Amino acid sequence: MTLGKELTKLRHRHEARQRLEDLDKERKLVHVIHYSCESFYDIKDGRTPRVTSIAVRNYASGQTKSFSIHKSAEQKNVPSEEISDRYDELEREMLGEFFEYLKYLKGHRFIHWNMRDINYGFPAIEHRFKILGGEPIVVEDDRKFDLARELVALYSVKYAPHGKFGRMHSLMDMNSIGAKDALTGKEEADAFDNEEYVKLHQSTLRKADVIANLLDRTLDGSLKTKATWRERHGIHPVALLEFLTEHWIWAIIVAVGVIVSIISGIWSLV
Repeated sequence: MTLGKELTKLRHRHEARQRLEDLDKERKLVHVIHYSCESFYDIKDGRTPRVTSIAVRNYASGQTKSFSIHKSAEQKNVPSEEISDRYDELEREMLGEFFEYLKYLKGHRFIHWNMRDINYGFPAIEHRFKILGGEPIVVEDDRKFDLARELVALYSVKYAPHGKFGRMHSLMDMNSIGAKDALTGKEEADAFDNEEYVKLHQSTLRKADVIANLLDRTLDGSLKTKATWRERHGIHPVALLEFLTEHWIWAIIVAVGVIVSIISGIWSLV
């Protein structure tokens, strides 16, 4: 294990904790966002997955704004059995409402879980709206806060097993957070194939609530993880050695302190 690696971990942990504290100070301007979509593992033609529902939950109030295929269908008086035939039209309607809502959240910050790329993330939602003929509002990267990655910085990759259903579900089990309505990835894929859009929407809402719950516990220090005490507190002998190596003044102070203690001990025996 190299010296630089441990001190880098400590720095990343400190930076993650600072970002968390900054979020805690401006809760009214912070939103938890989550969405459900068609399974990207089952797509054979390379297109991005269709979006089925999006939830945006204000962190301070808990009030949630949601957008979904079945709601768009209701608004346009489209029978449920016709949704799949008119999916592009309804998805565009839904995404149009979502991006219109984002206009009112300028300067706000968004907490999410692994929404990072074109497969699953902000870029995927933006791309879907573009190919459906819309002009998305792009959320700047510095306004996005990936809780899944920050937990790795805080507790190491061992903080929760990926398991069969992913780390979120593992954390839910460890922290006794009810899984009602929160579908697994496989269940969401099955729900999409079976055109159970309401079920997908309920799962999206529940997971937004779960992410907020996990953030609450992270902030107050009550989150249960698989991380060891050393991993939770970022203390490692190698990191201490590197700190003293790079910050030689502290090394001198520590050395002087040790020498003084030894001399004091000797004089006490005289």
